[in-house]
Amino acid sequence: MHMLATFIKPMHREGIRFVAIFAAVTVVLFLIATPLGWIGVVLTIWCYYFFRDPERVPPGRPGLIVSPADGVVSLIEPAVPPAELGMPDAALTRVSVFMNVFNCHVNRIPIASEVTQVAYRPGKFLNASLDKASADNERNSLCLRLDDGRELAVVQIAGLVARRIVCFVAPGAGMRTGERFGLIRFGSRLDVYLPDGVEPLVSIGQTMVAGETVLAELGPATEYQANT
Repeated sequence: MHMLATFIKPMHREGIRFVAIFAAVTVVLFLIATPLGWIGVVLTIWCYYFFRDPERVPPGRPGLIVSPADGVVSLIEPAVPPAELGMPDAALTRVSVFMNVFNCHVNRIPIASEVTQVAYRPGKFLNASLDKASADNERNSLCLRLDDGRELAVVQIAGLVARRIVCFVAPGAGMRTGERFGLIRFGSRLDVYLPDGVEPLVSIGQTMVAGETVLAELGPATEYQANT
């Protein structure tokens, strides 16, 4: 049973209808030609795999910010958080995690916090690995407030193939580190805007595991940060 669980992961409920559609098409393809049917089987298995939702175990030490997505760190740079969140108009360190179509696409909260804002903005569907995707693509942004008053932002960004951002949380929700908050269908990106003064502990090209890989560690809030 343990060996089976290594390969077969639970599927998120968002994927049920997609797998059902792929399976129905596969039946039709078998009626047309057996080789086409087997192609449908492979695609159905891939669809199931795309919507997999494995359990993750966040690190136990307080103050750690974990990756909100599986994928690869594609950008680390200073940037101003999305204007629709109403955060201060000052550049923060932004860490971008790019997800390809083979990554698990369930998104997770990077640190225990309260969701204070959720803002959706329509946009383009450029390649999510591009820098300008943060500004131009369809996105859904969350502002998270820590117990000490500091804030960070997490932004779901649609990609070249992605056409649906799903968010499960609303303002006022109290979230635990690694708790699921949404997903993006078929290739996309997550941006994390770290609190002022917090430096990333990852490098460009590093592989990330949502809810487990540490992005950064909070230091103590300065007196200025604590009072703003």
